[in-house]
Amino acid sequence: MLLLVDVGNTNIVFGIYQEDTLVSSFRMSTQADRSLDEMGVLILQFLALKNVKAEEIEDIILASVVPQIMYPLCKALKSYVGREPIVVDGSMNLGMKNKYDNPKEVGADRLVNAVAAKELYGTPCIIVDFGTATTFCAIDKNGDYLGGSILPGIKISLDALFSKTAKLPKIEIEDPGKIIGTNTVTSMQSGIFYGYVGSVDYIVDEMTKELGGDTKVVATGGLSSLISTKSKTIQTIDRKLTLKGLKLIYDRLKKGELK
Repeated sequence: MLLLVDVGNTNIVFGIYQEDTLVSSFRMSTQADRSLDEMGVLILQFLALKNVKAEEIEDIILASVVPQIMYPLCKALKSYVGREPIVVDGSMNLGMKNKYDNPKEVGADRLVNAVAAKELYGTPCIIVDFGTATTFCAIDKNGDYLGGSILPGIKISLDALFSKTAKLPKIEIEDPGKIIGTNTVTSMQSGIFYGYVGSVDYIVDEMTKELGGDTKVVATGGLSSLISTKSKTIQTIDRKLTLKGLKLIYDRLKKGELK
């Protein structure tokens, strides 16, 4: 079995592959102050809940956007699961040109998503990832990673609205069904939901103009399903895109295609 680890700012997502099939996944919150032993025990408990023994894990591949968690997490995986993880970062050859001004600045998750989208959906392609930040990544017709745009995530924006205003309540993110809110809650939901739908569609439209051709648009991340219900530009939702990308990179590394 192969263990995939996607370390985000809010959650760490784990995927378990049996040969070419993603058989299970689980997540835990990203807390950099957890000790090595705490992380190790939690990982073993989650594996046990999925009926997987540590000794069944043959290899681990990991991508992270949280540098401060890397040392304890990698040590925990080595000590408790018994495998040293392969770490994907911006300096690794991933089989596509990275045209960012400083390639090492690109988040590992964005590159992994790009690898998966290029392979699974073709190019040119735009990936919209609704995570702690909302990121837009562009791949040109030649399969080169160009860069993109970064917005504050939906939950970050909503938390800021709640914490920086005296009278606005904390609300759930949902489609209120109409743009004109008739009370404080529906007005906030309208602004957040339709504001993000509009932002996504505008940015994707402008990126598409720059990319040209038959541009594919793939969304991933926790709120991708919700935003896509009103988005005019999102074509495909793939909630497991990052895990699929990690598996593709692992397979290519093992075949000697990436050096």
